[in-house]
Amino acid sequence: MLIECDECTARGPACGDCVVSFLTITRRPQTIEVDEDQAAAITAMSQGGLLPPLRLVRDERAS
Repeated sequence: MLIECDECTARGPACGDCVVSFLTITRRPQTIEVDEDQAAAITAMSQGGLLPPLRLVRDERAS
């Protein structure tokens, strides 16, 4: 999974409660890549209340 913050239509208001901001707290997030196992772990921890969820919203018209 490639997460590109510059392409996220929810950036701004949703960034503060996004797992990307949580995981990259020491630097400005732009693009991160996670494999299937990492994505599953992030989802499980988010559903368990340990991490904020991924708030990425892609503009489907741009694809």
